[in-house]
Amino acid sequence: MATYGPRDYDHLFKLLIIGDSGVGKSSLLLRFADNVFSENYITTIGVDFKIRTVDVDGQRVKLQIWDTAGQERFRTITSTYYRGTHGVVVVYDVTNGESFSNVKRWLHEIDANCESVQKILVGNKNEDPTRRIVLESDARQFADTMHIKFFETSAKENSNVEEHEAPRIRAHPSLLFVPFVQG
Repeated sequence: MATYGPRDYDHLFKLLIIGDSGVGKSSLLLRFADNVFSENYITTIGVDFKIRTVDVDGQRVKLQIWDTAGQERFRTITSTYYRGTHGVVVVYDVTNGESFSNVKRWLHEIDANCESVQKILVGNKNEDPTRRIVLESDARQFADTMHIKFFETSAKENSNVEEHEAPRIRAHPSLLFVPFVQG
């Protein structure tokens, strides 16, 4: 009979990152989990995941963060990963209007595959204002209409990847997902 030692965490949360291909989902995950950014990241095939344990008010919280492929051809594969998910991060690229237009479809997919799961909208790649297509005010208004949290970030510049921290977590423990946690 196998014996197991004490868990190395107090809470375990499964989190999912979704969005169109090329919006920077893998870069956000890599920045959050390993504090690394690579210009040459390879497109995710199916799913990938990383684990990070963080301390929140003296509690060890283990985050299983699943990075899904954004291409349509992987949609049936990735839909199975919604099961057991506590939070979903929907990522779009602020320099790509189509990726923002597709956010509604991603939110519909979440609603079709998850019951009452926490969601957050993240506009990524905001490091170069001259390339911006999607206005922050438009995205914020959309998020408010959908009753979901919103912020912008840059995995490349490590901007806002870990700055939305403990106060929100204490108020809403189920919002423990990238980048709401300060490690």
